Amino acid sequence: MSWQTYVDDHLMCEIEGTTNHLAAAAILGTDGSVWAQSASFPQFKPDEIAAVVKDFDEPGTLAPTGLHLGGVKYMVIQGEPGAVIRGKKGSGGICVKKTAQALVIGLYDEPVTPGQCNMIVERLGDYLIDQGL
Repeated sequence: MSWQTYVDDHLMCEIEGTTNHLAAAAILGTDGSVWAQSASFPQFKPDEIAAVVKDFDEPGTLAPTGLHLGGVKYMVIQGEPGAVIRGKKGSGGICVKKTAQALVIGLYDEPVTPGQCNMIVERLGDYLIDQGL
C-alpha cells in the first residue's frame, strides 16, 4: 500500500458516518520529507518540522512560541510528551503523532472536533508504530 493511500483512506476519510473529514493531512518523515499529503496540506518550511521534532525530543519547547505549520501559528495544548502534540487556532487545530520514523499530521476545522481529529491521527500513528514504522 502506498503512503498516499494511508492519507486518502485513513486520514482524509469521512468521520463516523458523517460527511465531515479533516481539513488536511500528511505523513512526513522525521527529517521533514513528505511521504504523502492531501492536496489541501499547507506548504511548510523545514524549520517548522524541525521545531516539531525537537518538541518530541524535548517536550515543552513549542509551548512558549506555539507550533507553526505553513506560516500558521497554533497554540500548543495538552498532548502526550514525546508521543503527541496538539494545537489549537480558533475553531480549528492540529494533531501530530510521532512514530519511529514518521510524523502523522491532521488539521481540522469545524464541524470536526479536536477529539475526532486526535482519534483519526493517533489511531493511524499507533498502527504504524505496531508495524515498526
